[in-house]
Amino acid sequence: MLLAIDVGNTNVVIGLFSQEALTGQRSPFERQSFLPENAFGLLAHWRISTQTSRTADEYGVILRSLLSSVGVSEKQIAGSIVCNVVPPLDPVLRKAVETTCGIEPLLVGPGVDTGVKVCYDPVEEVGPDRVVNAAAAFHIYGGPAIVVDYGTATTFDAVSAEGHYIGGAIAPGVGISMEALFSRAARLRRIELKPPIKAIGSSMTESLRSGILYGFAGQTDEMVRRFQSELGSEAKVIATGGLAELIAPETRTVQHINPWLTLQGLKIIWDRQKQL
Repeated sequence: MLLAIDVGNTNVVIGLFSQEALTGQRSPFERQSFLPENAFGLLAHWRISTQTSRTADEYGVILRSLLSSVGVSEKQIAGSIVCNVVPPLDPVLRKAVETTCGIEPLLVGPGVDTGVKVCYDPVEEVGPDRVVNAAAAFHIYGGPAIVVDYGTATTFDAVSAEGHYIGGAIAPGVGISMEALFSRAARLRRIELKPPIKAIGSSMTESLRSGILYGFAGQTDEMVRRFQSELGSEAKVIATGGLAELIAPETRTVQHINPWLTLQGLKIIWDRQKQL
């Protein structure tokens, strides 16, 4: 089995895959469809908080516990691949996987063949998660493609028709924007984020939901419009990330919602290494 680990600034998403290679077929899914949880051999997935204070031993205990919860022994893990945007955790996670599973994980970064040419200067400054998303989008949906990832930051990334990662844009994410608003505006209280009933809110809660959800949906549509104009051709638009299922349905431009895009990208890259 393959253990895929996607380390973000807020959460660590862990996926357990079967070892069957991917088919390479394009996705037939329509607008705002969800890939089933077992797509691409995804057997199980978990989300834990990102904490730089955790030791390799602590992450190892967590990995053993998660695997045990689905009846899998760490000895059954034949490979591991890690995408990490928190550099201090590189040696920690490497040691955690090595001591827990007895294997050395592949860390995605410069020098790893992802299947997409990275046109970014310098290449070291592009987050590995963005490259992984680009590889997954091109492999599953074809190019050109635009990936919108609603994470700690909201990222917009473009893939050319030839499969080149040509860059993108970075904006403050929903969570940190809300936190900044609530911490700086004394009269505004924290709310549960869910779809608003209408755009013109008749209460503080409704107004906040409208401003946040429709505001970020509008941001998505405008950024996609500008990307499409610069790409010069109609691109597939894929949304992923923790809040994709909440925001993307309110947009006009998102065609596919894929919560597992990054994990699937890690599986794609892992399989690619075996073919080299």
